[in-house]
Amino acid sequence: MTTTFQLLGGIGLFLMGMTLLTDGLTAFAGDSLRRALLRFTGTPVKAFASGTLVTLLLQSSAATTITLIGFVSAGLVSFPQALGVVMGASLGTTGTGWLIATLGLKVSLGLYTLPLIGIGAFLKLLGKGRWRTLGMALAGFGMLFVGIDTMQHGMRGMSTLFSLDGLGADDWTTHIVILLIGIVMTIMMQSSTAMVATTLTALNTGAIAFDQAAILVIGAAIGTTMTGVLAAIGGSILARRTVLAHVLFNLSSGIIALLLLPLLLWLIETLQHRLGLETGAIGLAAFHTLFIGIGVLLFLPHAAWFAQRIERLLPDRAPSPVSRLDSSQLQVPELAFGSTRQAMSQIATDLFLPIAAACGQASPGIRIQALALDRQQQLEQALNATQDFLSRIPFAEHPDPFAGQRLDQMHAIDHLFRLHARASTALPPMIANPPAVLEDAFSGLQSMLRQAVAGLSGSNPPENWLPVIKQQASHLAGLRRKARDLTVRETTSGYRTASEALQILDIMRWIERVGHHCWRICRYLQPAQADDAGNITAARDANDVRDAEDLGDTGDLGESLAMPGRSAS
Repeated sequence: MTTTFQLLGGIGLFLMGMTLLTDGLTAFAGDSLRRALLRFTGTPVKAFASGTLVTLLLQSSAATTITLIGFVSAGLVSFPQALGVVMGASLGTTGTGWLIATLGLKVSLGLYTLPLIGIGAFLKLLGKGRWRTLGMALAGFGMLFVGIDTMQHGMRGMSTLFSLDGLGADDWTTHIVILLIGIVMTIMMQSSTAMVATTLTALNTGAIAFDQAAILVIGAAIGTTMTGVLAAIGGSILARRTVLAHVLFNLSSGIIALLLLPLLLWLIETLQHRLGLETGAIGLAAFHTLFIGIGVLLFLPHAAWFAQRIERLLPDRAPSPVSRLDSSQLQVPELAFGSTRQAMSQIATDLFLPIAAACGQASPGIRIQALALDRQQQLEQALNATQDFLSRIPFAEHPDPFAGQRLDQMHAIDHLFRLHARASTALPPMIANPPAVLEDAFSGLQSMLRQAVAGLSGSNPPENWLPVIKQQASHLAGLRRKARDLTVRETTSGYRTASEALQILDIMRWIERVGHHCWRICRYLQPAQADDAGNITAARDANDVRDAEDLGDTGDLGESLAMPGRSAS
């Protein structure tokens, strides 16, 4: 019973130590490691080196992979480059095995690292800013070695309770059973590092043989991919492709290692004799690095071909504006806000184009309907998904460097909902003798929407097209006032009926409000700017404080049409 308690407690302490160490180092480094990962991914080889280095520093391939998924979903890293990072993360995670084999098992560091746990706890409780995250990392580092010591004590008595030798002869059936044990245990621990540490400890205490330990390590490499599989369920297509690449790479490397096991074991034994390496834990760490390295040599030169095959296995059959929104980006607010801006820009384009087409088809006797029912539902779902994702982006410590972006995007999503309501409402048919100002308004709105689509595509800098959009919105507001005065005169003179007057004013009100929403959406979705302190904010003008007000008058004879759902004011 004592042996079991020590073993389980040691594994738990090790897992907690790894979690604290990874989270602490990730928070302490801030965006530095993420920017380094993004910067050095120009080619598959550079991406591989970047993924290896970042994983060695963070002590977690999962942290690297999650950050990578965010980059890929945001369009900052191409998929072939992502494959290089995935392979680098798999190789980088073998570094922990070397650390344990050379330090953790050679010297009983648990006693000497206890002060680190105390210092780290005090920094976490009493420190401020990055000192608190450094305290987490120190406490995690100390707890990691305390866990290894506890596991060693438990493993010394484990051989009398459990032995893999009882599985029978050393044949393929036995190998497969041991491999499955490694996979299942890794899935249960949710950490290949913990499984490798447990295997190294068992080997060091004589609980298992070297060949059995090697197969368990292969199982750990395969089993660790299940964490990504579970995380990718319900994720974006790019997230699923990245996880599939991780699964196929580790699975292929593991199968190759299992098939070549006698050869690899002979090679490790030869290296031990030639280089003077110690048998046991260090040899197992070398075996782990060796078979992952073989996989890298086989796959990295063909990263582009590998990427094409995965894209064929998981094609993007129905791309949508929210396809790039992935929960992995929430850990990097700058990425998340960039993706929501892209999503809203695409939704805006999907609204502007059919409205512009409807304006071109406006003619007497025909009702104006911009969006079909199925398209209304699709865009409404996209808006709801974007709003939900935006609400889940975490707030940073005060002062929040993303406060300006958050506020701008809240305004943008509000205007998009209002524009969606306008586009989903069918206007009454135009009268037989429409005034010229009405036709000018339709033509002006159509031109404005097309310029907005071109501007949001990013082909022109905002200073070239945003002033034009604003001027066109003001022009439409002026046309509405002109139409109101003209319609009042024509109605009082008996030229038009009251019904025709209200119909004209309703249409002009619709045109002016669509133009207003178009201008404000473009205004809030313009690229952010960095201030002198490096904080990302969007430039503002005097009209922003009057966002809810009309560009024109509010006292029309005809009120706006009743809109379903949200207010369309």
